[in-house]
Amino acid sequence: MTDTLTILRPDDWHLHLRDGEMLQGVTLHTANHFARAIIMPNLVPPVVTGAEAEAYRDRIMAAVPASMTFEPLMTLYLTEATQADDVAAAHASGLVKAVKLYPAGATTNSQSGVSNIDNVQGVLERMADIGLPLCVHGEVTDPDIDIFDREAVFIERVLDPVRRRVPGLRVVMEHVTTADAVAYVQADDSGNLAATITTHHLIINRNHILAGGIRPHYYCLPVAKRETHRLALRAAACSGDERFFLGTDSAPHTDEAKLLPCGCAGIFTAPNTMSCLAHVFEEDGALDRLEGFTSRHGPQFYRLPVNSDEVTLSKQADPVRYPEYIETGAGKVTVFDPGFDLFWRVED
Repeated sequence: MTDTLTILRPDDWHLHLRDGEMLQGVTLHTANHFARAIIMPNLVPPVVTGAEAEAYRDRIMAAVPASMTFEPLMTLYLTEATQADDVAAAHASGLVKAVKLYPAGATTNSQSGVSNIDNVQGVLERMADIGLPLCVHGEVTDPDIDIFDREAVFIERVLDPVRRRVPGLRVVMEHVTTADAVAYVQADDSGNLAATITTHHLIINRNHILAGGIRPHYYCLPVAKRETHRLALRAAACSGDERFFLGTDSAPHTDEAKLLPCGCAGIFTAPNTMSCLAHVFEEDGALDRLEGFTSRHGPQFYRLPVNSDEVTLSKQADPVRYPEYIETGAGKVTVFDPGFDLFWRVED
């Protein structure tokens, strides 16, 4: 029985750090285990320009403890006013690694996002020319579309037509939640399409949110789907397919904001993600593929080197104890509870 596992240090290819006191409180929990992370730009106001991305990166680095090494990989928030030349310049500087597409109104702080994808055609064409990836929150926002169907409809109505019009565009389908998305990625052989999968979507389905009472700390967007979809995600993550890699979508909100009558979407998984993933991959007989999912596939798609340092996970006899919540200057933030004991931990 394996009781230790040494892998290249992982990266997180989809992360929310927020700003201000929340940023100060949560950043170290990612820097503990991860070398790099793609940082989401949905602040208020959003991170739209290279100068704003540089200033945000500096605030993140100021929040990283001196004893830790961590590199934030910055993104720009795509709006219908975004200029292709500005995006290209930010990318050429080495600062910006991707551009983020939020359909307007799809999730937290997406009000400045794109309402008509045709209005950003020129930006997407320039991104294809320079090889800059587009990170996609893949949901339609049409109120007539059931929330559980919005990812599949987005693929059909928005994503596939865009990729046909701009075939060289490199796309990351972020936090995929359906068998439809998995199948769409698996059917592509262009080398220009990949997908991130979150920790929590490998573990929870919609029953965790709704069965026996509403559990707001399991509410996220895209919302968790049926068990059949969870199993499809798990099979993809554990398969070794290089088109799938980790993007935690760790998204801290204070408990006060989560428990409002109209509570915020987001699950904070940064502290215990690696323990959760080791549990999942071991359960599926795929521990030998964990390093690919967390440490190799993402850098390969983003055309970055893999990390040179390593981390070791150890399996202990007694459960690893994670706090129920962390304290930040903004308030308490509940840590994701997978619903089962965790025995793998990252060694100090």
